[in-house]
Amino acid sequence: MIRIGLTGGIASGKSTVGEMMRRRGAVLIDSDQLARDVVSVGSEGLAAVVERFGKGVLQADGSLDRAALGSLVFADEAARADLNAIVHPLVRAASAQVEAQVADPYALVVHMIPLLVETGRARDFDALVVVDVDEQVQLERLMARNGLDEAQARARISAQASRLDRLRVADYVIRNDAGLEELAERTHAVWHQLLALRDGTDSCGC
Repeated sequence: MIRIGLTGGIASGKSTVGEMMRRRGAVLIDSDQLARDVVSVGSEGLAAVVERFGKGVLQADGSLDRAALGSLVFADEAARADLNAIVHPLVRAASAQVEAQVADPYALVVHMIPLLVETGRARDFDALVVVDVDEQVQLERLMARNGLDEAQARARISAQASRLDRLRVADYVIRNDAGLEELAERTHAVWHQLLALRDGTDSCGC
């Protein structure tokens, strides 16, 4: 089994790359989805979030109001740290459970983790793939995707590691500065490098 870390800044396109790898045969473990699962209605995680942030972060049906919570934590570094202290250990445990169920010894297991670098996990994997995008493009995509104004979008970007920090620890970089066709081609090229790494024929020195 080869364990791959896949990361990138918010709105960089890492989810698209992860899905492309899944279609090529990767076992994709999506930490974003697990982060939703561990704070689902009735969960230990949701109870801990409500205890820390109050019932104002709940919707009428008792589920987490992610927009309300986001407005709190992106404006307050200490609050964000508290949220991460609740959610991250639960996500890691859930991720480990999913990985433990992978029976294929030759599987490429791709852990898609938005805050991989921020949480000091860059060297927890056999290789680290970073999806990279220019900061202005990232800002524009985030504003359009999430309906944010520029200040809100910049706050979310600044809450993450810098582009340079991610590139410093990357073993493979996939640029996402063009269209889907180009992104697919670049992902395909890195995928074959990962297969070569698994098979012991990688020549990039990673």
